[in-house]
Amino acid sequence: MLKISGEASAFYNPNSSTAKDLNSIAASLSKKDPTLWGEAASAEAAIRMNWIDLPDASHELLPQLDALSAWARATGLSNFILCGMGGSSLAPEVMAKTFQKKLTVLDSTDSSQIALATPANLKESLVIVGSKSGSTIETASQKLYFEQAFQAAGLDPKEHFVIVTDPGSPLDLSARSAGYRVINADPNVGGRFSALSAFGLVPAALLGIDVSVLLDDALAAAKTFNEQDSVAIKVATLIFEMSEQNFALVDAGSNVPGIGDWIEQLVAESTGKDQKGRLPIVIESAQSAIGGKALIIGFAEQSSQLNIVGTLGEQFILWEWVTALLCRALKVDPFNQPNVTEAKDRTGKLLADWTASGVPKKAPDFETDNLEFYGALQGSNPSDLLSEFLQLKPEYFAVMAYLNRESDVKISKARELLAIKSGCGVTFGWGPRFLHSTGQFHKGGAHNGAFLQITGESELDLEIPGKEFTFNTLLMAQALGDGQALESRNLPLLRIHLKNRGKGITELLSVIAEL
Repeated sequence: MLKISGEASAFYNPNSSTAKDLNSIAASLSKKDPTLWGEAASAEAAIRMNWIDLPDASHELLPQLDALSAWARATGLSNFILCGMGGSSLAPEVMAKTFQKKLTVLDSTDSSQIALATPANLKESLVIVGSKSGSTIETASQKLYFEQAFQAAGLDPKEHFVIVTDPGSPLDLSARSAGYRVINADPNVGGRFSALSAFGLVPAALLGIDVSVLLDDALAAAKTFNEQDSVAIKVATLIFEMSEQNFALVDAGSNVPGIGDWIEQLVAESTGKDQKGRLPIVIESAQSAIGGKALIIGFAEQSSQLNIVGTLGEQFILWEWVTALLCRALKVDPFNQPNVTEAKDRTGKLLADWTASGVPKKAPDFETDNLEFYGALQGSNPSDLLSEFLQLKPEYFAVMAYLNRESDVKISKARELLAIKSGCGVTFGWGPRFLHSTGQFHKGGAHNGAFLQITGESELDLEIPGKEFTFNTLLMAQALGDGQALESRNLPLLRIHLKNRGKGITELLSVIAEL
């Protein structure tokens, strides 16, 4: 049973204009009314609202999931690798953490990250490819890589892949033609609202999680959301009224570890457009400086200003409702993501240019033995450059690390240091993962962020079978393409390139700490 508590919950006013409006349209939302976000959004909304039905409708998947799990067990497949981006990977990652199951989530194009995800024993491995269309460049490239890896090991890829995609998609057609096992998802559900669809449930079932419990919990909760002053209405109203933009999420001590990363993607990508939105900042504890001066939402009793306690199934459907209601209050379309597409297009243009003329080498504006600095800032040493960057005093800083989130994890310490030095909220995203999350907000939300992009040399570069570019080239194109999108809006961007990853990270953290 979902429960909200904390000092912030007392500020809910059922007579506020926001609460009155959300209460008035909740029943229409439960009936999938596509006009709730305005005429311009209604066409897209009309084909994206089946997430409302998933707590009930996804029960139809259970026989397929049981059969798939039985096949995996019978054939000795016990090591699971998930290739997917955004909602296709974040929801299964939360499920694995919550139920303490081992799942390798690959949502990176960094060669060293991909190498770490490649097991020595492929015979016991199953790759789950989750993509609505199959055209997502990260996932398509990972699929090509693993197909070749299985073939090189003398294994039939058809016996080591499960494809989750929309019916009739290019991936659906090609995978079925090649003889792969395919599970179709509901095409009228957007990726970030897909936690309780096949995209979330196929990996969960293969891990041995009882997905029927998730669905039952979600269904029971969803039946209450169109009631007067429901939990969903209260949470959406409080976020809208108590935060001008940023709010913080902390899942420490909760029964849903990792839920913050999933909510961050759902809310930031859904609301961050038309220069409006709400930006979740995931923090490690309620005392962390990372959130800045923001409403703090936690998922354990007495942990934060606003505590929301419930099972994982309840949290999934709650936050999907909250996001839809929040978009109503903000008057934005919850289902499009124009600037995610923009970043993809810029990446594709760079790859095409580089294929023809090679990857250009731009001289840095400043460099040390381990670091190269690129940006419009002035300074004669790293401390001056970073000090000038911090003096920008934006509404938030974003650290965007196009690195390996396992071996380079030390770089994540930069966000706490930057928060302490600046007093601002600081988001942190691993590239290209964040491009399908906060990346939409960076460009589509209010233009009040400052962006620290970190790239790095790699001792390893993996080929992408059938492509004229490698994974490292793809990663750099994604970084520079996103940088172009930020610069086109005159947003402050500082790129620091690590000439040596280990030494560069150590030097950079030392410089920030001494500011």
